[in-house]
Amino acid sequence: MSDIRHTPKAPTRAQHLAAGDRIDAHRHDEHQIVYAGSGVLAVTTDAGTWFAPGTRAIWVPAGTVHAHRAHGHLQLHLVGLPAHDNPLGLDTPTVLAVGPLLRELIRAYTRDPEDTGPQRRRLLAVLRDQLRASPQQPLVLPTPADPRLAAVCALVHADPAEPRTLAQLGAATGTGERTLSRLFRSEFGMTFPQWRTQSRLYHALRMLADGTPVTTVAHRCGWSSASAFIEVFRGSFGCTPGAHQRGG
Repeated sequence: MSDIRHTPKAPTRAQHLAAGDRIDAHRHDEHQIVYAGSGVLAVTTDAGTWFAPGTRAIWVPAGTVHAHRAHGHLQLHLVGLPAHDNPLGLDTPTVLAVGPLLRELIRAYTRDPEDTGPQRRRLLAVLRDQLRASPQQPLVLPTPADPRLAAVCALVHADPAEPRTLAQLGAATGTGERTLSRLFRSEFGMTFPQWRTQSRLYHALRMLADGTPVTTVAHRCGWSSASAFIEVFRGSFGCTPGAHQRGG
């Protein structure tokens, strides 16, 4: 990433982003929690892209160079924490589950960032407790370093419904299946089917944010049926695609 902006203090605020809006690459000397109450948020670093609908938030550690992109209309909530205050003990970006209580705490805390009263400090203490209890979610598309892996990933990203097996994709790019399987595990820490599901879910979220019907999204992203898509989506995000589109 070039032209990296350095903002020492991570802001705490709520702001609107229109579909397609971006916040260019920057870094803070503090940690930040990034949450989108509507739409789908993507946070990209050199290591990959983390993505989150309204049931998830993204933890961005201090010093991480990152950029934001909005898919659909975003009600963005940012919570900054000092570098010495790391309730999660995490030093890499991570997607966190956001339940109803944590969601309301984030909304309330970002409503009036200039408030420094005792009630706000108590609010932050409860928010930190809820963060510690939030399960981590593997919602990331890592950036491939090996060009052989990158070639296969590019084919799948170009067409989320790409039906070819890893062996067939390897034949198309000139790399053996065993080599590619090893690269997926060593670079991404997941199998090819696991990674492809992550990729399809990311594209599905983007399409849903644009208002594409659920059945259309299912077929464009490679699921055999709408019901199969709904089952995977619910297991990953805790709600159905239709409820997600409605903001439920």
